[in-house]
Amino acid sequence: MPVWKPHLYRVGSSPVQLDAPPSEQEIAAHRKKIEPWLSAVLQSEHLSLFLGSGFTTAVTLLAGGKPLQMGKASFKCPAEAEVNKAADRSAEEMGRGDANIEDQIRSALSLLAGLEILKDKRAAAWKTALGSVLTGFATGVLTCEKEIQSSIEKSDEKGECVKNLLVSFLLSFASRTATRERLHIFTTNYDRLIEYGCDLVGLRSIDRFVGTLLPVFRSSRLEVDLHYNPPGIRGEPRYLEGVVKLTKLHGSVDWKYYQRQIQKTALPFGSTIDAIKNPLESLIIYPNAAKDMETLEFPYAELFRDYCGAVCRPNSVLITYGYGFGDDHINRVIADMLTIPSTHVVIISYDDASGRIPKFCDRVGHEAQISLLVGKHFGDLETLVENYLPKPAIDHITRRKTNLLKDRGEGVIEDKIEEPSPSPTPPAESPI
Repeated sequence: MPVWKPHLYRVGSSPVQLDAPPSEQEIAAHRKKIEPWLSAVLQSEHLSLFLGSGFTTAVTLLAGGKPLQMGKASFKCPAEAEVNKAADRSAEEMGRGDANIEDQIRSALSLLAGLEILKDKRAAAWKTALGSVLTGFATGVLTCEKEIQSSIEKSDEKGECVKNLLVSFLLSFASRTATRERLHIFTTNYDRLIEYGCDLVGLRSIDRFVGTLLPVFRSSRLEVDLHYNPPGIRGEPRYLEGVVKLTKLHGSVDWKYYQRQIQKTALPFGSTIDAIKNPLESLIIYPNAAKDMETLEFPYAELFRDYCGAVCRPNSVLITYGYGFGDDHINRVIADMLTIPSTHVVIISYDDASGRIPKFCDRVGHEAQISLLVGKHFGDLETLVENYLPKPAIDHITRRKTNLLKDRGEGVIEDKIEEPSPSPTPPAESPI
């Protein structure tokens, strides 16, 4: 496995590795390589954005809050040592390294199911303990939301900075021309930071939930986002602008199991745990706590099918931010995606995730199809947004201004929006 320096980026054939963060002059030089490359990538035919826990952690830290802790919990129940050993084995098999609270809950749920089958008296203690752990975990998720919301609503310098960074980050990916397929956002996070950011931006998010008062998760994937021109005007129907697809692969803190349906509850952003009734029986987060096997398989199988179908197709680009490549079932799909020559993956991370990212890249190969921005400098959310992410690609005013200056012979201005250029890994039929 290759050893990477603290700061690394690769856009094209040759990587650039740095021992220390670049200076202001060096940042400008790196930007000239990175920003045009990302501009081309973001205009590919199919674009997906995968956001891991590092995204929420970055925004929470900028807001002055405390990120969600994923360390092990204490159940204080019989056979707890065996549960922890099973969690360690599960984490090792997935290549994650040390086990976290998700691995513990998954193992504890398996034990609880066996104890209930045997009608063992220890089942009651484990049920109570699991309910307490899930309640504490959901409380941590909601606390992060509340800290972000409080910072933004203060409207001070820090709050405005957090809001602008969140808005600019999402717009950099979502601002695609309406003739191209809309951005598809995937996340393993349980919080609603993406939805909150979309509300701040004014983006419409499409998921599998249908309804107004109690949206219900549906198997159908009807994407009603077409705009019809008024009668008498020439032109075909076109896609709406400002629309994104959203898939939460591991569920959400506002999903619940009720009357054999998956419903999205009216849970305010940054709410308290009191709004969630009986988390053990109703909360739909992975690992799932509901006892119904159909529920355990139904939402996650459908969501994962959306993920596979979106990324594993020609002329597709997947950008990951804050994802530590610790979920083997997700990594396997990315590896399968790269077997298609016209696909591309961009990995943006604050660090190398304890060596998991270099290990993944070395294992799958396809170096020409993987772009990297790794390290405390390139993976820092504020630095990334201000220096390396492209401006919204549908900034027609800036483009017209640039063309006007060129017609007048006044040269090219620095804030020029580049026209889409060929894909970084040109397929047989390039979409650009």
